Amino acid sequence: MSLKKINTVLTAAFILFILWFGTEYILNPQTTAPGYGLPSWPPGDGDGFLVVKGIRDVVLALVLGVLLVTGHRRALGWVLLVEAFAAYGDMANVLAHHGSVATAFGVHGLTATLMLVTGLLVMRETREAGAVPQMPAPQPA
Repeated sequence: MSLKKINTVLTAAFILFILWFGTEYILNPQTTAPGYGLPSWPPGDGDGFLVVKGIRDVVLALVLGVLLVTGHRRALGWVLLVEAFAAYGDMANVLAHHGSVATAFGVHGLTATLMLVTGLLVMRETREAGAVPQMPAPQPA
């Protein structure tokens, strides 16, 4: 299997995972929120804040999806690298608020690292594709 196919499958898996997770935060914020890893949630109606996280995740997935579908592979690699910081930020948030260390590293940290690796693989793929020598166009006689 080519590097491009592997990268496409990995990226599509991230898109589907992030879309699913974000949609869960939008549709069922109170049910989904405990899986984030924080030890407690503020009392009262915090659904609006949880939906914000869901919307963020859905938008991150849609950006990746647009780049994948339109074939902008180099931009896709860069965006994967940048979006990994959102997951690292979630990991830092859980750790800073004395949440579940296992969830911080096992969910957020692992997701971020896999996104980073996938982004680097896409960047490598596009670098290799760009290194192919171009043949000059034939000139009319």
